[in-house]
Amino acid sequence: MRVVLDANVFASALIRPQGPPGTILALLLREQAFELVLSPVIVDEVQRVLRYPRVRKHLALSDDELDLWLVALEIVAVPVPGDLEVDVVAADPDDNKYLAAAVEGLADLVVTGDDHLLGMKAYEGLQIVRAREFLELLRQPSG
Repeated sequence: MRVVLDANVFASALIRPQGPPGTILALLLREQAFELVLSPVIVDEVQRVLRYPRVRKHLALSDDELDLWLVALEIVAVPVPGDLEVDVVAADPDDNKYLAAAVEGLADLVVTGDDHLLGMKAYEGLQIVRAREFLELLRQPSG
């Protein structure tokens, strides 16, 4: 299963590792439970969000540890060039990057906490779900 994770999922995972986003990232990094699709603009946003003072103060990682964590994500990810552009999230055009990466990377899901994306529920055949819903999908026995 190929998946795009919103920057808010990464931030939530590091702030509260025991929550659904943290469990999702642990399953990715420890068990490769799914394929993470990343584009350069998503990587840039994740780096930017994790360095916001209001986010950074909640992270237990040093700057060096955070840098290594980001490198680990890029190593395990399926990279896409980020050439595709979509314009479907009128309320927050910045969210379009997640849909573009998902389509470009042939993803099955976008996992987010963003209401603009969640309100769409689906786009071009891919589902848009919350972290908790994705975790439930990961825990289902494959058949």
